[in-house]
Amino acid sequence: MDPGTVINWGMDWAWGLPLIVLTIVFHAFGLGFINKRIAFMLGSAGRLRNQSTAAIFVMGGTALWATLLHGFECILWAGAFRFLAALPDNRTAMLYSLSAMTSYGHENFELARDWQLMGSLEALNGWILFGLTAAFLFTVMQKAWSST
Repeated sequence: MDPGTVINWGMDWAWGLPLIVLTIVFHAFGLGFINKRIAFMLGSAGRLRNQSTAAIFVMGGTALWATLLHGFECILWAGAFRFLAALPDNRTAMLYSLSAMTSYGHENFELARDWQLMGSLEALNGWILFGLTAAFLFTVMQKAWSST
C-alpha cells in the first residue's frame, strides 16, 4: 500500500469520525425533540373523536421531521466536502452527500482522490442514522396506534 494513501486515509478518518459523532448526537437530540412533540400531540388526540386519523398525522409528521433531520445532516457532510475542496460546488456536494448518506450511489460525482474514504464513512453514518430513525418510527407507530 502506498504510504501516501495511509496518510490521506488518516485525514479522512480525522474528519469523518467527528462528523459521524456530530450527526448522531444531533440526530438523537432531534428525535428527542420530536418525541416530546409526539407525546403532546398524542395527549391532545385523546380528546378527538377520530384518534386513527390523529395517529396517521402523527406518523406523517414524524416521518417529515425525521427526513428534515437527515437532510440537515447531509448539509453538514456537504459543507465538509466543500471546505476540504473535495467537490467543486455546493450543488454537487449536496447531491453527492445525499447519494452517499442513502447509499444510493447512482450519481457520477467523485470525491477528490484524497477524500474518497469519507464517502464510505458517510454511507456508514447513513446506515446508523437510518437505523435510529427506523427504530424511532416503529416506536412512534406503536404509541400512535395504541392510543387509538
